[in-house]
Amino acid sequence: METIRLTTAQALIKFLNQQYVQIDGEEFPFVEGIFNIFGHGNVLGFGQALEQDSGHLKIIQGKNEQGMAHAAIAYSKQMLRKKIYAITTSSGPGSANLVTAAGTALANHIPILLLPADTYATRQPDPVLQQIEQEYSTAVTTNDALQPLSRYWDRITRPEQLMSSLIRAFEVMTDPAKAGPATICISQDVEGEAFEYDIKFFEKRVHYIDRREPQERELKGAIELIKESKKPVIIVGGGAKYSEARDVLVEISEKYNIPLVETQAGKSTVESSFANNLGGLGITGTLAANKAALQSDLIIGVGTRYTDFVTASKTLFDFETTKFLNINVSRAQAYKLDAYSVVADAKVTLVKILGGLEGYLSNFGTAISHMKDEWLAERDRLSEVTFNRDNFVPEIDSHFSQEKMNEYADSLNTELPQTTALTTINNTIDGDSIIVCAAGSLPGDLQRLWHSSVPNTYHLEYGYSCMGYEIAGALGIKLAEPLKEVYSIVGDGSFLMLHSELLTAIQYHKKINILLFDNSGYGCINNLQMDFGNSSFYCEFKTEDNQIMNIDYAKIAEGYGAKTYRVNTVDELKLALEDARKQDISTLIDIKVLPKTMTNGYEGSWWNLGVPEVSDREGTTKSYEMKLEKLKKARQY
Repeated sequence: METIRLTTAQALIKFLNQQYVQIDGEEFPFVEGIFNIFGHGNVLGFGQALEQDSGHLKIIQGKNEQGMAHAAIAYSKQMLRKKIYAITTSSGPGSANLVTAAGTALANHIPILLLPADTYATRQPDPVLQQIEQEYSTAVTTNDALQPLSRYWDRITRPEQLMSSLIRAFEVMTDPAKAGPATICISQDVEGEAFEYDIKFFEKRVHYIDRREPQERELKGAIELIKESKKPVIIVGGGAKYSEARDVLVEISEKYNIPLVETQAGKSTVESSFANNLGGLGITGTLAANKAALQSDLIIGVGTRYTDFVTASKTLFDFETTKFLNINVSRAQAYKLDAYSVVADAKVTLVKILGGLEGYLSNFGTAISHMKDEWLAERDRLSEVTFNRDNFVPEIDSHFSQEKMNEYADSLNTELPQTTALTTINNTIDGDSIIVCAAGSLPGDLQRLWHSSVPNTYHLEYGYSCMGYEIAGALGIKLAEPLKEVYSIVGDGSFLMLHSELLTAIQYHKKINILLFDNSGYGCINNLQMDFGNSSFYCEFKTEDNQIMNIDYAKIAEGYGAKTYRVNTVDELKLALEDARKQDISTLIDIKVLPKTMTNGYEGSWWNLGVPEVSDREGTTKSYEMKLEKLKKARQY
């Protein structure tokens, strides 16, 4: 056996350079690069290995471990899980900062490779700097926190263990049914230890991502269910986007008059301008999509996890009369809602179903176009909301008095509603631009109002709805789509959580545009607490003497070196967007918007929440009673 003497870290980098995937006959490297923040746990091992020979790997210096991991997640998601970035961190706080990102990747089924350093395998110097200690076991380290948040997890305490561990990790990451974060923790002393590795281990390895074909039994049953239905509705989930099923979805919808509705992950699989696309479904859904779901007798879930936001906490469908057909590469997901399951690739399955439905036509008739027209009229209304200082009725029953709304208008020096600002952006930026968002009230408004004219230009992280994802995510998307304009749509609360990778974007000349919506608080959660009968409590950004905070976020970005703008009106916003498009450096537009000017829920958009059963507030008591009534019709499994 021919061998090569390498350190564990050197062997790892050499291996990463030789991993390829093949999809639909196309072959390319799977690992694009590696994000790093060096500390004492990885600078000597990983650092030396990368400096000596990084191969084709692009090396990017992050500023926050969570941020750079979020950038890697966004990159993989935008690349439809065909490519990844790896992430190396030091041990202790460095690896602990990966926990949130690992949860984000796991919830969204996104493959990334996490490589946190670990404590000493020999334990000779224990406890080392940044090492935690547990009395019940000396084997426990910070990295154990990553176990429940990883699809694959391992700890390397000997150099030769690396080989089997890497092969298993890549098997997981390249399997569409299991895709998620793989975590390999390497003891910091072992990183530098050498071993005589089999040279064959570093030969080019191709991971074939084959499209799983449906069984004849599955296909026959699916076609029968659709033919028996009168009003089927197709839910376009993230799996449909990853499968690149856009064309066959359009063909099925047109040929058999079946409406399409979208999840956050599935939105922009099919462009919004498609006649039968009724938009987002569920709690943050459009009136049209929810109406279609409420009257449907067959829900066809294509690559969806059926989260509570999609199903309106399992109250959106008539479970007495509605059947479910799920197409998913994951058996566990296909089984949800006690559906007839087809465990197979979405695109392949839909192509076969298309050919088996000859002669079928749904009973929707012209209802699809009527529902869409009704919703587009509502969208137009929301696009033209204006503030009235004497009698302003916000979209949400916020319990904010006119006096308080005027106070916000004065304190933030703005009369700009959020819905008006969003539709202005949608109508101004280039159609092939990519937007990214994750948390707060903005995802709901975007799912309802945003029109994607080009496929795969709507990037929402809503599996985990992780605050702080938006700016790091924009960097990851720009790495995936360097020729397109990328816009991070982020609230002030989320911006404050994490914006460090703006500096990384500037450092590497990866232009991103940050559209910061500032309503001085956690507006979404403030709406939530007040809608369920509580008063506004610690969700607004106010000083101790109850003054609304007006923060100059543009100045923060200026300090990093970004081109910045401050806008308070529609005209200022348009001018800023047009000028930002011309820039070759990252930009930030500080948009002051009025609170309580986001969209409200429509028919079928109930959300099951932990409403207090005992309260001294009448509104809370009524909310609890309504919850009990809703649960009588909700499905429990």
